[in-house]
Amino acid sequence: MFLDKFKESPKDRLIILLTIIGLAIVLLTYILIFMPIEAAVPTYGILDYEFAWTSDRVELILSVWGSDGIVRQTFAIYWDFLYIVGYVSLALGLILLVLRRSEGKIQTLGLYFTLAPFLTGIFDIIENINLLIMLGTPTAILTINPLIASISALIKFSFLFASIFYFVTAMIILAINRIQKRENK
Repeated sequence: MFLDKFKESPKDRLIILLTIIGLAIVLLTYILIFMPIEAAVPTYGILDYEFAWTSDRVELILSVWGSDGIVRQTFAIYWDFLYIVGYVSLALGLILLVLRRSEGKIQTLGLYFTLAPFLTGIFDIIENINLLIMLGTPTAILTINPLIASISALIKFSFLFASIFYFVTAMIILAINRIQKRENK
């Protein structure tokens, strides 16, 4: 049944392709880049750095990382720009797949949620730029950069979790509606 609809809808094929490409980028980047760096720099992870909030905290993290850790994290943040493309594609694809099968308020709400992956990516870019600025000047951290990075990270994760919540909720509602339609036949 699903495969028949998939064959009939070129838009679904494009959305599924977008989703698969996004998933591949996310998995490969995480496994090949982020996991080895996390293992090599075990004290203070990237989330600690993203949510440092103050220049004193950033300076502490960077001093613990040392020059080798700073080089590794700089490398990871540059790769994070590709990761952004991956998770935006993945999230957008999943939302669109659910949205195209939804009805009523869930579908209307889903139209707004198609913006969430893009907003997540924009705030991640703002965060990354500030993280890179701080990595480039580890002994002269401006007060504004950790604040902007942390606020951007907070907004980024808020949009990301909202997107996940919409997707899961819409999937549950779709499943319930399908079960009810089968029972009413």
